[in-house]
Amino acid sequence: MGKIKVTPCGSIEGLKVIEPQVFGDARGYFMETYNYNDFLEAGIDVKFVQDNQSSSRYGVLRGLHFQINYPQDKLVRVVSGEVFDVAVDLREGSKTYGQWHGVHLSAENKKQFFIPKGFAHGFLVLSPIAEFTYKCSDFYHPNDEGGLIYNDPELQVLWPIPEDMELTLSEKDTKWGTFAEYNRAKALSGGKS
Repeated sequence: MGKIKVTPCGSIEGLKVIEPQVFGDARGYFMETYNYNDFLEAGIDVKFVQDNQSSSRYGVLRGLHFQINYPQDKLVRVVSGEVFDVAVDLREGSKTYGQWHGVHLSAENKKQFFIPKGFAHGFLVLSPIAEFTYKCSDFYHPNDEGGLIYNDPELQVLWPIPEDMELTLSEKDTKWGTFAEYNRAKALSGGKS
């Protein structure tokens, strides 16, 4: 191994920060952003089927999103700028159910965040512009979206929102329900979110 450094995220099993080996000189740098064999050796046996990229300006908050019937493993990173990236554990029976973990991802630190199936995900842009890219283990299904409101009082995600920042959310992201509503709906549907 040695090409990547993999760090588990606190007490939430499955979440990992990936740091690639960077080769730099006067011309710039080179790094492998993904190598299946290295990830497999690190215990991440996932086949990705779709790559996505978004561009967002300072103060944009996207999330907290998940797919209901077609959950996705995600490998996320920032290629330009900086974001605060958050994953919330929604895995049934998990000892950390309802807990969250946040990671600063930037073009400078080159960290990646591996988020397994069963998590809600979102990010806040902290730089003037951020280019955000991610690999997914299943295809996007537009009629399968779920979400939680970003400022849920029970989850208490500590978004690093500076005083001068005016948040920008999509209309959809302002209308997601709370974690308590999510749990009620899941109980009524027999355990399905």
